[in-house]
Amino acid sequence: MSVYVGIDVHRKRSQIAVADQGGAIGVNRNVPNGRMSVLGVIGDLPAGTPVAFEAAFGWGWLVELLQEHGFEPHLVHPLQCKAIASARLKNDKVDAATLAHLLRADLLPEAWIAPPPVRQQRAILRHRTQLVRLRTLLRNRIHAVLADHGCDRGTSRSCWSGPGRVWLDQLPLPAASRTVVTDLLELIDAVQVPIDRLDAELTAAARADPRVKVLTTLPGVGPLTALFLLAEIGDIHRFPSARNLASWAGLTPTVRGSDRTVRYGHISKQGDPWVRWILSEAAQTAKRSPQFAACYQQIAHRRGKKIATIAIARKLLTRAWHLLVQYDACQPDTRPVREAAESR
Repeated sequence: MSVYVGIDVHRKRSQIAVADQGGAIGVNRNVPNGRMSVLGVIGDLPAGTPVAFEAAFGWGWLVELLQEHGFEPHLVHPLQCKAIASARLKNDKVDAATLAHLLRADLLPEAWIAPPPVRQQRAILRHRTQLVRLRTLLRNRIHAVLADHGCDRGTSRSCWSGPGRVWLDQLPLPAASRTVVTDLLELIDAVQVPIDRLDAELTAAARADPRVKVLTTLPGVGPLTALFLLAEIGDIHRFPSARNLASWAGLTPTVRGSDRTVRYGHISKQGDPWVRWILSEAAQTAKRSPQFAACYQQIAHRRGKKIATIAIARKLLTRAWHLLVQYDACQPDTRPVREAAESR
C-alpha cells in the first residue's frame, strides 16, 4: 500500500504526518530536527515514498537526507500551498496532515529543487553580495562621521584609495571620532580579504562557463551578473517561455480581472528576489545603451523612471532566456553532461 508523508519543517523541530492510500493518518508526530529523529519516524517506509515539505527556513539538510535514503522529495511553494489549503484551524499537526493529503491527491504546487552544485554556487554568490553590502555599510558609517565634522573630499575623489587613506589619517578629528574611523577602517580591510578571494574564484568560474560569455553580450551584464543569473535560474528548460521566466522572477505585473474589467498593477515581487536585484542593477547601465535607451525614455516619460528601469530589467531577462535557449540548442551534447555533473 502506498503511503504519503507531509513534513511541517521549523527551525528546531518538525511535524511529520504519514497518510495511507485511503487518506487515513497513521502517524503524526513532532520530533526535533536531525537525521536520527526524522528517520526514526519514516526510516522504515519503502524507498521511493513521496515526501512533501514547504520551502521554509533551512530545508537543504532535509532534501539531502531524503535523497540519500531513497525517498522522493517534493518541495512545496508555501504561498500557493496556503491559498489551496487555507483552513480555520491551523497548527503543526493540521499542516503536516494537509501536506500529506495534498501530495496524495496530486494537488501540491511544487517548486524546483536545485541540484547541490547549483545550491553551492548560489551560496557563494550570495555570500559575496552580503560581504559587499557589509563593506558599503561600514563605508557609509565613516561618511556619517566625516559629515558630522564637515569633512568632505568631494564626489570625484575616493576615501578608500591610497591617497584617500592618507587624507583620512591626516584629518583633525576628535579622539572618539578618530577611534570610530580607525575601527571601521580595520573592519573594512578585514572584509576586503574574503571579497578579493571570492572575486578570484568567481572570475575563474566565469571563464570556465561558456554560457557566461553568451550572457555578457547583453548591455549591463558582466561576468558576476551572468554567474548570478545562471545560478539562480538553474535549468533554463524548466521555463517554457520568457514570460514564464519573468513571472517566476516576479517581474510581471499583478492582474485583477473580473468579467470584462482588467486592471494591471505593479510587479508582483513574488519570485526570486536575487534575480530582481541583480537585473535592476544591470538595468541601471543597460538603460543608457543604444539598445534600450529609446525604450527607457519612452516608458520613463509615461510612467516614471523607476517603472522604466524595471521594464528594462524584464527585457534583459527576456533576452537572457532567448540567448540561453539558443545556446543549448546549438550545443546538444552539453546539457546531458551538465545535468549528470549537477546530479552528482
